[in-house]
Amino acid sequence: MPSRSSGAGAKPRAGARRGSSRARRAVGAVTTTKAQGLTPKQQRFVDEYLVDLNATQAAIRAGYSAKTAYSAGQRLLKVVEVAAAISKRRAEVSDAAKVDAAWVLRQWAAVAAADPNELVQYRRECCRHCWGIGNAYQWTPAELKRARAQAKAPAPDASGGTGFDRRREPNPACPECNGDGHGRMVVADTRKLPPQVRRLYAGMRLGKDGLQVLMRDQDAAVANIARHLGMFQDRLKVEGSIDVAQVILAARRRVAR
Repeated sequence: MPSRSSGAGAKPRAGARRGSSRARRAVGAVTTTKAQGLTPKQQRFVDEYLVDLNATQAAIRAGYSAKTAYSAGQRLLKVVEVAAAISKRRAEVSDAAKVDAAWVLRQWAAVAAADPNELVQYRRECCRHCWGIGNAYQWTPAELKRARAQAKAPAPDASGGTGFDRRREPNPACPECNGDGHGRMVVADTRKLPPQVRRLYAGMRLGKDGLQVLMRDQDAAVANIARHLGMFQDRLKVEGSIDVAQVILAARRRVAR
């Protein structure tokens, strides 16, 4: 999995990491105007922060000392003028890229609703004896023709016929495979994936066991949607004041009864 860039709380690392050219082009697509009340250095920090949302690295790239970049980044994010400039520029970038909360929600919904079977299937298919005449070995016409041309003697047994099609369901009464057939994995042509499946597909990886189809996390997509819609409460909100000592005392009294 690709490594995630550090957040605003990241500790400084040796050397200033340059932001990706793609991120810089996206930010640069919006006309930069100096925010009122910002020093040139603060303005540079705003520009750099929008590249990767990493306050520490943004401070380094803006010219602050690498030794104090972490604290400088955190301090700058709390400056009212800096925070307002960042919010304004992020809104401008979002408008320029035509990306908003509704667009993000649609992407999550597409991942969550996609059917993995339209991308990868594990099929149980018939064996050579499932549908052969008398459950004898079944050929395709081309196979039998080649076998006869290459055979010396005796001629290949063609009593099972030539109608083999491996895509057929296994025959429950097959004495050879007992109705289990053979298992086979089938991957769809990724160039022709329907739109609702394309968001689920995340590429392929070549490993020691061969090609692995990568898919985006559908459970994570559902969780993101639920949080966006306010279905989860990650933090318990308590209104009013609570006397902790009284709560503990009351609990002990209940236990003692």
